[in-house]
Amino acid sequence: MSEYHLLKNIHSHKKLKELILPIRIALTTGEPAGIGVDIVLMLASKHDFPFDLWVFADPDVLAERATQLGLSLNLLIGKDFVRSLHQAGQLKVYPLKVKQKVVAGQLNVANADYVLACLRQAVAEIQAGRADALVTAPVHKGIINQAGVAFSGHTEFLAELTGTPKVVMMLATEQLRVALATTHLPLSKVSQAITAPHLESVIRILDRELHRLFHLAKPRILLCGLNPHAGEDGALGREEIEVMLPVVEKLRAEGFALTHPVSADTAFTAQSLAQADVVLAMYHDQGLPVLKHQGFGQAVNITLGLPLIRISVDHGTALPLAGTGQANTHSLAYALQVAFDCVGIKITQQVL
Repeated sequence: MSEYHLLKNIHSHKKLKELILPIRIALTTGEPAGIGVDIVLMLASKHDFPFDLWVFADPDVLAERATQLGLSLNLLIGKDFVRSLHQAGQLKVYPLKVKQKVVAGQLNVANADYVLACLRQAVAEIQAGRADALVTAPVHKGIINQAGVAFSGHTEFLAELTGTPKVVMMLATEQLRVALATTHLPLSKVSQAITAPHLESVIRILDRELHRLFHLAKPRILLCGLNPHAGEDGALGREEIEVMLPVVEKLRAEGFALTHPVSADTAFTAQSLAQADVVLAMYHDQGLPVLKHQGFGQAVNITLGLPLIRISVDHGTALPLAGTGQANTHSLAYALQVAFDCVGIKITQQVL
C-alpha cells in the first residue's frame, strides 16, 4: 500500500482523525534574501492546507516581501497557538529578527545567524512536542560560511543539532527515490569514505526509515557500485569485491531486500527501477543528476535517521528570482505534502 493510499485511509478513520488532526508542520524560510520567503508566502496566501502551518521567520521580512509580491496575507504573530488548519490568506509566525534589513536578491552576511536561529527554534518546538515535522526552504551555504560558521548543509547541521551520529540524505519524486552513501564530499575522498561499517549503517538506516516514514514492510534497495561497471570483477576497482559484497551478503542473510552492486549506468533503467523502492548511490553526483533530470523543482530532500521528520525543497535560493513572483512553488508544496503524509503514517503505526 502506498503512503498516499494509506493517508486517504487515515482520513476515513474517525478515531484516528480525532487523535492526529490537526498535524502541525514547522516551516523555515531559509536565506531571507532568496526565494524561500517568496514560495512560503505564495503558497500560504493562495491555498488551504489539511494541517496547521507554523512559520519561523522575521514578520517584517515576510510583510515587506508580501507587499513586493503583491500578496494579501494576514500574519498571526506569536510563540504559541492553538492548532487549527491553515487557511489561505493567513500565516502563523514564530517571530525571530534579522540583524539588518533584507533586500530581495542581495545576500548579507550579518543575517547568516538568523537563518540558523530559525532552524534551532523550529527544532526546539518539535522536540518539545509543539510541532510534528520540519520543512525547510533553501539556505545559502556560502554566506553562512562567510559568517564564520562551518556549515555544509541542512543535513549535517540538523544531525549535529539533534545529536544524531549518522543520517542519510534521500531525494524523492513521486516516481523515484535516491539515497546517498556519501553527501557533500569531494570525489577524491569518496572511496576512502565508503567503508564496510559505514555502508552497513547507511543501509540499516535506509531500511528502517523507509518502513517508519513510508510504510514499506520490506524496502527493496538497489545498490549502485562505486566504480564503472561495478568494478567489472576487479578490473576497474576492487571496492565492490572487498568492501561492498561482504556487507551485502551479511544483510541479505538477515533478510534485507538488497541487490548486489549494480553498475550505475544501468541502475536507472525502467527494468531495474521496477524492482526497487530506492536506489542507493555511492556519491552525490552519481544518483542526483538522474533524479533531478526527472523531476527538478518537483522533488524533495528527506533526512533519514533524525529523531524528527525533516523534508526540504530540492532547489537553491535562486537569488535573481527573489521578489519577482517568478519562483516555482512545486517543490515546497510537495515537501509539505510528504511531511504531512509521513506524520500521518507515523501516528497510524503508533495508534493501530
